[in-house]
Amino acid sequence: MRIVIPARYASTRLPGKPLLELAGKPMLQHVYELACRSQALEVVIATDDERIARVADGFGARVCMTDAGHASGTSRIAEVMDVMGWRDDDIVVNLQGDEPLMPVSLLNQVAQDLEHHPAADTATLAAQLEHPEQLFDPNVVKVVLDRKGYALYFSRAPIPWKRDDMAWGQRPDAGLSRGCLRHIGLYAYRAAFIREYVSWTEAPLEAWESLEQLRTLWHGKRIHVSLAAEIPPIGVDTPQDLQRVGKLLAKKVSGGA
Repeated sequence: MRIVIPARYASTRLPGKPLLELAGKPMLQHVYELACRSQALEVVIATDDERIARVADGFGARVCMTDAGHASGTSRIAEVMDVMGWRDDDIVVNLQGDEPLMPVSLLNQVAQDLEHHPAADTATLAAQLEHPEQLFDPNVVKVVLDRKGYALYFSRAPIPWKRDDMAWGQRPDAGLSRGCLRHIGLYAYRAAFIREYVSWTEAPLEAWESLEQLRTLWHGKRIHVSLAAEIPPIGVDTPQDLQRVGKLLAKKVSGGA
């Protein structure tokens, strides 16, 4: 497998997010180093920002400068594949640059899952909902699967809807969320699929839900979903996340975790 880490400087809530310091290092360096501990043959940071490129060069990363006009990380990855000359059957893992606590085991798991399912175009991961409130939280993406583990649909809404047990506005309880899955945003693709994906325009369902993976289902392609071998801690989206993740990384560095 190859790993690409898309890294953008712009962020509404945390400008310059990849370069923010956590436990004495830029966040992006933590992400790069965990990717290098995986079974990946190559790890590449993809960016359109010279500031990120300079910092990544400084800690020895391989950097691919990409066009500033990419609308998504997936299209940025497609450019990296062409620059690097990767083959259509290469497996590429998309690791977000704001996931400094992503377990290395999951990088290997998602790539192996795609390799073991030749009928799949994409592989990703899911986990049981930890709290009943997550079922109604639009920031927690839910997924439902068929009997073979292929995704039927992803949604910010509560799915599946347990008709006899659910009612809008009721207080969630543990019984409602039992058996429901939340999506973990880690993907493995075959390079040929990414090249096809970026040729498609945005699908209506994708626009409504603001979920890129729905473009894949809209075009009749298949996404295999496995239960994550480990539950990944939070990524970094807010200043509060930054503080929490910084404390967790500091514990790891000091040997306290």
